[in-house]
Formats: sequence, C-alpha cells, structure tokens
Amino acid sequence: MTAEHRNEKSLVNSQIEALAAKRIRHTRVNEVMTELDTLIYEGSQDSILLVCGPSGAGKTTLAKYIVNNALKQAQGQLETNRGIIPAIFTEAPSSGENDFSWRLLYQRILSQLDDDAESPKLACGVDPETGRMSRPRAANRATTLAALRTAVERGLRARQVRFLVIDEAAHIIRQTRGRNRLEIQLDTLKSLANLCGTQMVLIGSYDLHHLVSLSGQLARRTHVVHFERYRQDRPEDVQAFERCVSGFEKTLPELWGGKLTKYSKALHENTLGCIGTLSGVLVRAARLATITNAWTTASLERALLSQAQHNRILEEILDGESGIGPNLIAA
Repeated sequence: MTAEHRNEKSLVNSQIEALAAKRIRHTRVNEVMTELDTLIYEGSQDSILLVCGPSGAGKTTLAKYIVNNALKQAQGQLETNRGIIPAIFTEAPSSGENDFSWRLLYQRILSQLDDDAESPKLACGVDPETGRMSRPRAANRATTLAALRTAVERGLRARQVRFLVIDEAAHIIRQTRGRNRLEIQLDTLKSLANLCGTQMVLIGSYDLHHLVSLSGQLARRTHVVHFERYRQDRPEDVQAFERCVSGFEKTLPELWGGKLTKYSKALHENTLGCIGTLSGVLVRAARLATITNAWTTASLERALLSQAQHNRILEEILDGESGIGPNLIAA
C-alpha cells in the first residue's frame, strides 16, 4: 500500500469516526429536556423521574445533554463556588452477579463527586479554594456497603447535587429477583433522594415503567417521562426524522454525495424511527463502503437491520408504548 493510499484510508477512517461520534440534538431530546427542566426543582415531590423509551432512541445522548446543560446553566455559580456539582451522570452497573451491585453503583457515584476515585469518602468536606473533597486518611480504610452509602449521602449534600442521572437503569430490574426485593431497590434510591435533596433521574428501556406498579407510595413519588421514537404515522415525526438523516448526511458529504436523504423513508421503516439505531446503521454502511472505496445502495442495504431484528425490536416497542400511555378517563 502506497503512502498516498494509507493517507486516504486514514482520512476515511477519521471521517467514519466523526460519523460515529455525531450526536444530533433532535426534537425528542429537546422535548424531554424541557419536560425534565420543569420537573427538576428544589422541594419537588417527584423523588424519582423515570425516562423510558425504546432501545436505540437516543436516551444516552439525552442523559449527557441533561447533565451538560445543567453545568452550563450553573457556570456563574461554579465560578464562585468550585465545590458545587449541580448534576452528575453515571451508568447502572451490569456486573454479571445474581443481584444488583449497589457497591459498584456507589463507587461510580463517588468517582463523579470527586476526581480522586478512592472510596469511600466518609468524613468529607469541600475545599472552597480547590473544589476538591477532603477527608481524614483513616476514612479510606472503611469499605463496607454502609460506609459507601454514607459517603455518597455526604458527598451529594456537600456538592449540592440537584439531580443524579442513572443511565441503563433497567439493569436494576434485570439483576433483581422477586417483587419485594425490587421494591427495596427502589426504596433505596428514594431514601437517598429524600435524605440528600437530590432527585433521581433513571433512564432506560420500557422495563423501567414496571417500577411504578410496585406500591402506591412509590407510584405517588415517581413520574414517568416518555422518550418516544419518531413514528411513521405522524407527518411531523416523518419530517423530523428526515432532518436527522440530513444531519448525518452532512457529516460525510463526500461519501453520501447528497443522496442519502432520498432513502429516508426506507431508513425510517427499518430503524423504527430510533435515531441511535439510525446512527448504527449509517456507521456500518460507511464502513462497508470502504471495501469498494465508494458508497453504494448495496452497502446501505447490508447495513440495515435484518427482518428478525426489526420484528423483535418492533414487538418490544409496541408492548412498551401500550403500557406507558397516559390513563386519563373522565368520571
């Protein structure tokens, strides 16, 4: 391979990486962010906010936008008090154990509260000059689950965290056996929210919606936000999806040649209106195009979901949408 070909291949790979990293703040993200901005406030009775939606809808992108937006809005406050962290993001662990690992979750939260990942941070405070956590050396020797929990409580209060976003929160359900045990898991989060004044924003698949049926008390203190896909039976959704396709097309204009948007309808049908799934399909198509050094319809077709994949995802979406719909019936 000549140096020219190597440079060309390197350029193509970097462009594909740019496509893979492309995050489109689409209509659904804006809608849900507006709803969450309204529901997240001091003294809210909604201790836990559940953001549910189909796989591949762009929920992780939403989660990071929420936190980044909160940090931007608090920029002036952060300049005068470096110890404050208004919002943090973490992911619920899938440890492979038989039960959900609160130890791992607490450790992940602590790592976001302080760039020094040693844990637990027990008798901790915040240095107003550096914004870093401080605690006695002896505290680092305590590693019990109770100590980790105490450290998280103190850390959330010391950092004045308004809300904690937990992505892939469905892992809590999938790694918990029994209804009673699951209710305990959610009670654990609710008590953390109440003790620290920190609202919990759980983001995940439609599985999360089942949490509100565990008990009346939990249902009263929990609100569900639906992160919908772009549906093909709504003209405004079809237009919004086409704008997303256009946004991806502009990322690699040399590859698509301005011809990608003409396949918007087929892409909408195949990806079921889920932008994360669309991104995955287009990245695969771009990589397959490197085989022939030219994009073709064949490379796009090979990148699409198979019929079996499409049917399975559609089944889960329809089941989730039917269960999460609002229940407003006049007496």
